[in-house]
Amino acid sequence: MKLGVSLEPPQWASQDGDLVLQTARKAERLGFHYLLMSGHVLENRNGSAMDPLVMLSSVAGATSRIGVATSVLVVPHYNPVVLANQAATLDVLSNGRFVLGVGTGWNPDEFEAVGVPLRERGARTDEHLEVMKALWIGTPTDYEGRFTSLRQAVGGIAPRTAGGPPVWIGGHSDAALRRALRFADGWHGGGIDHRAVAEIRARLAALGEKIGRDPATLRLTAVCFLTPPGFDQNRPSPGRLLGGPKPNAASVLEEIGQLQEAGISMCSLWMPVAGPQLADALDWIAQEVMPGMP
Repeated sequence: MKLGVSLEPPQWASQDGDLVLQTARKAERLGFHYLLMSGHVLENRNGSAMDPLVMLSSVAGATSRIGVATSVLVVPHYNPVVLANQAATLDVLSNGRFVLGVGTGWNPDEFEAVGVPLRERGARTDEHLEVMKALWIGTPTDYEGRFTSLRQAVGGIAPRTAGGPPVWIGGHSDAALRRALRFADGWHGGGIDHRAVAEIRARLAALGEKIGRDPATLRLTAVCFLTPPGFDQNRPSPGRLLGGPKPNAASVLEEIGQLQEAGISMCSLWMPVAGPQLADALDWIAQEVMPGMP
């Protein structure tokens, strides 16, 4: 089981740029495997919204080993040709450490602000993924879709990773699972326990038979919400808490073990604590949880 940490929950202020990078470097020193950032274009229910690609580019430059991933970036908010080039650039600059975690989005205000109809989010996500994957191959591409037309187009830069950076697709609906089977290297869930993972795997197996992909080739990852003991929770958790509402090291480790047995290979910790406290929360994980990891 690999552990990641989300850089999104603290409400980073405009003057917190150095603190973000200090926290990222500390996570790498402590042995975390991924740093993740969600994608919003407007202030949202979780607070402020730094741009994930800009933030992770800076984080990648400040670190050397730890993976960086969007969790998740709302694909229909973007032009797919621009996004393909941005993702390929980050793949190059991070030396292949970047994972593009994507979803369809949910916030009507954000869709209205970027001028994209909410009802088109699923169709745009599917088509945009097709366009990006075609451009990442590096050969002249023709494409005629509902939203994008290309004539002998070649992406601005070839990704370092052959075929483009790994893609994780978030969401629990059948449409999201089908999308993961069609386009992704991994499925990215949120706030789930081992029973929910078993149910997701059963649905993936049934859908995989229809689509023609073995779901065993799909990596399963998850965001887990955690308020470590002794820390003040500065906002409501978006979902069930890892280790229960009053967790301790034993209860957290028990659930992590159950998730691993169910098939989760990476657990990203989303901790609703203030920015200055996040580094101390990482210390608690490193001291109390990591030594007992399965």
